Amino acid sequence: MPPKRIQISPSWVFTDDAGNRIDPHLFRLLAVIRHQHKLTEATRQIGVSYRHGWNLIRNWSTFFGSDLVKLERGRGASLTPLGEKLLWAEQRASARFNPQMENLASELNVDIQRILNHSSPLLQIHASYGYAVALLPTFDYSFQLDIQYKSPLQALQALNSGSCDMAGFPLPAQVRIERLLQDYARLLDRATHRIVHLVTRHLGLHVQPNNPKAILRIDDLARDDVRFVNRDTRSGTRAMLDQLLLNSNVQPHQVNGYQNEEFTHSAVAAYVASDMADTAFGVEPAARQFGLDFVPVTTEDYLLVCHRDSLEKTAVQQLLDFIRGDTFSNAVQQLPGYSADGCGTIKTVDEVFGAT
Repeated sequence: MPPKRIQISPSWVFTDDAGNRIDPHLFRLLAVIRHQHKLTEATRQIGVSYRHGWNLIRNWSTFFGSDLVKLERGRGASLTPLGEKLLWAEQRASARFNPQMENLASELNVDIQRILNHSSPLLQIHASYGYAVALLPTFDYSFQLDIQYKSPLQALQALNSGSCDMAGFPLPAQVRIERLLQDYARLLDRATHRIVHLVTRHLGLHVQPNNPKAILRIDDLARDDVRFVNRDTRSGTRAMLDQLLLNSNVQPHQVNGYQNEEFTHSAVAAYVASDMADTAFGVEPAARQFGLDFVPVTTEDYLLVCHRDSLEKTAVQQLLDFIRGDTFSNAVQQLPGYSADGCGTIKTVDEVFGAT
């Protein structure tokens, strides 16, 4: 039987001056009310009584001194502006900190298995965070899987230092980024490294539902009426955006919000969904997760790289067998804008990057 794994999720704790804590179930209740507009359905879905759900809303409203939910006869329940703001803030916090929490959970799981003297093989992957690679820990294996989320260059540096068995990073499929290619070339050994294709994914613009500002192209980011939120400077998505801006003759200072950074695809999507920006650049599942529309712009491949000798390791062979199978492929197909075609294909560095 595969070893049990723990998960860690961020949560908020609100206290008043007297030290009284408010039940965090409220966020789940608010999320269902926003979509269902019924308090009865919201309480049913989160598994509490109607009375308890109503008390949650009343107590939190008293805590903040303002209503969080508006109840109208014949129209059901809806969130007030304060209720909306609290819910989006919670979702932004979760999107921002989830990768760090998953890193910590992975480290703890490995330590626990060591204490319990499990002898199953250990496979350590350092990778740029992405929806497909984040699927990997959700399946059961006959080996221990430790995934640490890093920037692309940090992941490759970890591979070269022996801190992990595989590194994961995105590679633009349609746009050539000289600086990025040079950084990758510096860290990849053409003789000893082998590259495994994981997925291909679309990158594009996250926009409000029905795209009210008609944001359709990268050069629209330079418009005075468009507010933008960016990814962090070490991410592959930021490198892609910077190249697309350059190709469109748009200077960073022309983009309102270029300096505002978030650290994950889901975090920039949550930022847009909370109406703190009109658009962001990222992958499609993040946009759909927060009810946004998506304007495709380009594609990139997500790759795993390892040393040639590592391909003979039991855990690596088992992972390759798994990602080539129907279970993983079907899971990837559920991610909008993702394709698992060619998943598990192994190539040399020259075959992927060219001989120059």
